[in-house]
Amino acid sequence: MKRQNWYLSTIDPQAEKLVREYGLGLEIAEFCTASNLDDNLKETDRVVGEKIKYADHFILHGPFNELFPCAVDPKARELASFRYGQALERARAYGIGKVVLHAGFNPYLYYPCWFEEQSIDFWRAFEIPDGMTVCLENVLEEKPEMLANILQAVDSPKLRMCLDLGHVSAYSKIPAEDWLRICAPWLSHFHIHNNDGSRDTHSGLTEGILPVESLLHLAEKLCPDATFTLELPEAGTSVCWLKEKGFLEE
Repeated sequence: MKRQNWYLSTIDPQAEKLVREYGLGLEIAEFCTASNLDDNLKETDRVVGEKIKYADHFILHGPFNELFPCAVDPKARELASFRYGQALERARAYGIGKVVLHAGFNPYLYYPCWFEEQSIDFWRAFEIPDGMTVCLENVLEEKPEMLANILQAVDSPKLRMCLDLGHVSAYSKIPAEDWLRICAPWLSHFHIHNNDGSRDTHSGLTEGILPVESLLHLAEKLCPDATFTLELPEAGTSVCWLKEKGFLEE
């Protein structure tokens, strides 16, 4: 894998230091909190402006709390569209071409069939600017087909998928390898972290049940142009592991 395809999330306070040391990209996480797009925008923009000085390639993670593209209430859908649109505007302001947004499934609120049907309608109507890619991230989705069906139906090169392997481990009974193989035609980005399978802990790459090394080799084979973010609050040890395993080529 090319070093240029690897990013660190800014949820790690040391991300800028590691980016400088290893020549990685940054995934901007400050706008996961929607209020940072409104009342706190000036201060957040200042913070992000300082962070992006230390890298030359970026991804932006958009807001996700209480945002459901498949919501039953039309006003809730409008909110999701509004917030996602704000995220794309921020990305455009920073010259970022790839944005990660949560697909928004909640098994306690929606049947999978409703989620798929209504998400297809939402994303067909949602405008993604030219030169930009939106990657839908799995969180509570239990089966890979749920997102694969949406992406296949919308059939837009601007709408791709972000496979979060840690979420697969915590919330799905389907093996991560099967997720990767089924979703490969749409995979543009990955979130990489580990856990013990019981909950989403964003643990280091060797601290859980996921066979990260074999999954990364499979990803390299099936979707060689994909990008990867270490979504870890402390990424240093995992970056060293990637380097030792040969995943950070020049």
